[in-house]
Amino acid sequence: MSNRLTAGNFPGAGALESTGKLFALGLDVVVGIFQRPFQTREFIDQCWFISRVCILPAALVSISFGSVISLQLGSLIRQFGAQSFSGAASTLAVVQQAAPVICALLVAGAGGSAIAADLGARTIREEIDAMEVLGVNPIQRLVVPRVLASILVSALLFGLVCLVGVAGGYYFNVVLQGVTPGAYVQGFSALSKMGDLIVGFIKAALFGLAAGIVAAYRGLNPSGGPKGVGDAVNQAVVITFIMLFAINVIVTAVYLNLVPPSKF
Repeated sequence: MSNRLTAGNFPGAGALESTGKLFALGLDVVVGIFQRPFQTREFIDQCWFISRVCILPAALVSISFGSVISLQLGSLIRQFGAQSFSGAASTLAVVQQAAPVICALLVAGAGGSAIAADLGARTIREEIDAMEVLGVNPIQRLVVPRVLASILVSALLFGLVCLVGVAGGYYFNVVLQGVTPGAYVQGFSALSKMGDLIVGFIKAALFGLAAGIVAAYRGLNPSGGPKGVGDAVNQAVVITFIMLFAINVIVTAVYLNLVPPSKF
């Protein structure tokens, strides 16, 4: 009997327990969205804060992403004599893959780390326990506005990144690589569809949801005092990066199987 594995010494039991608590927090957030009163002021403040720290980096990163994708794909496509497809290839790469990932990285790295640090500091100062003693639900009061702000800002940043990335790709393909503007636009309009933009928005919103929930979970569960808060911030960013790539693979696979690609 003593050699049998129990919940305490089962390999990976801690990771499974943390995963279960993370999903439980996600369910609590969904329930808290419909509870009243809704923390409108806190939601607006969080949206403004996350937007303020993410807009400029998002625009700068999207320029470099769009240029690199356009130059690399343009050079590759030119070898096959299909310059007219360079606009479609670069734009779809930005809209479907680069833009949602950029949004997630920035929201998780800037906004998510701030959320984890703020909630972690409140936790070690026992403010969360004090709120529960006073009958205030910390999930509905603190976590829900931050998660919703992460979702909204990530979705809005997706539009900004798409605009700047596509504009940068157009410049590098047309001006530097000699693709005619008509061929660029024709290739994009022939192969793209509204579903590509919609799936990009869905990805960005899911990435924002994951970033907000993971940051809130790690912030509410620090360990070891102030040092634990710093560790929680690092863990939140790393876990979010891992989750976003997993979500990206799943959503992309489902979309490509459900929506067939357009034929030129």
